Amino acid sequence: MRPPAPHDLLWIDDCRRLNWRQSPPPWVAAQWSPSLPLVVRRDGRLPTPIPVGIRGTLRSLRAAAWVNADAVIRVVSPEALVGKVAQSDLGSNEALPVIQALRQMAALEWPWPWGVTGSCGYMLATGQPVCRAESDLDMLIRCPQPPQPRDFARLMAFVPQLPCRVDIQLETPLGGCALTEWLRGGKVMVKTADGPIRVTDPWVNEEQDDCSAEDHY
Repeated sequence: MRPPAPHDLLWIDDCRRLNWRQSPPPWVAAQWSPSLPLVVRRDGRLPTPIPVGIRGTLRSLRAAAWVNADAVIRVVSPEALVGKVAQSDLGSNEALPVIQALRQMAALEWPWPWGVTGSCGYMLATGQPVCRAESDLDMLIRCPQPPQPRDFARLMAFVPQLPCRVDIQLETPLGGCALTEWLRGGKVMVKTADGPIRVTDPWVNEEQDDCSAEDHY
């Protein structure tokens, strides 16, 4: 099994296995239990201990913690969640634009590994009703080698036809960057394990400009 990567969902065997830099927010005990997954974050100390995020019921409720690898009992990747939507009846959630968009994406063949993240991925993994009619579809595309802009021409022509906004992140050796920003050319913001930076080429270590961002997922 590969080491946990950002955006993977992890389940642990006991909430006492979580490590905190300070006391956890009060909402964690009321809203999270080991039956729910943790989201792997970017952090300079990866792979061990594993940096994880805990989701609350509101978008504003997020908490950062760490967990040792021996506490992990299950790992689900964003790519695996794409397969899950093809095999599942999601009941009342089927009508959500984000689910309709994901089904349309999953019905086609694409030349690169891709997966679903964010609230849609979390809902697929847990059944928790965290998506709304206005929710975006968050996707990642694995790009270990430098692509050409033309490699995404079919995708960029298809995305405007989908029933919701789509946010696509490229996962490169340096970290994650927005596909639309990279396609514009010039420097792009890359979310790395040590924080966000601006670079010309997300596939090459080069002189970097530090920048700020809300999170490093």
